[in-house]
Amino acid sequence: MIRVAILTVSDSCAQQKREDISGQTIREILGSPLLSCESKKAGSLPSDKFEICEYKVVADQQETIEKELIRFADEVRADIVFTTGGTGLGPRDVTPEATAAVCAKMVPGIAEAMRLEGLKKTRNAILSRSVAGVRGNTLIINLPGSPKAVAESLEIILDILPHAINMLRGGGHDS
Repeated sequence: MIRVAILTVSDSCAQQKREDISGQTIREILGSPLLSCESKKAGSLPSDKFEICEYKVVADQQETIEKELIRFADEVRADIVFTTGGTGLGPRDVTPEATAAVCAKMVPGIAEAMRLEGLKKTRNAILSRSVAGVRGNTLIINLPGSPKAVAESLEIILDILPHAINMLRGGGHDS
């Protein structure tokens, strides 16, 4: 079971002026209700099933985003943290900076693949500043803020995630 935390970064959602459709889209695609990560033990990766163990909405503030990413990785011990929102060119879009600040290793291929495939659907994909990186044993992946782009991006990377998590757990390339 892959334990997933979702962090929606949006001023309007944090102020409850708008519903968080992008976070809901992630949950629907992964097909998992909100469960407790503490109820499951870490171990080998038996399947590509996902368990949503944490979900939070925060405003576009780098310090707050960093704090939640650190908590999800270090305390919740999620295998994957998906962020949604804050990856554009707007003055308050700081999710990539927050992610890079808390990660020890960057995984540029994930964001590059999402942009490359996204470009086939819209030229605006080249404006995405999404990044992916590793903190401890947690893979953190920035997804766009639009529900449609979230779905398209997840479609591109879902099949590689079990292998990535297996590698983070020490499984190596042949596992």
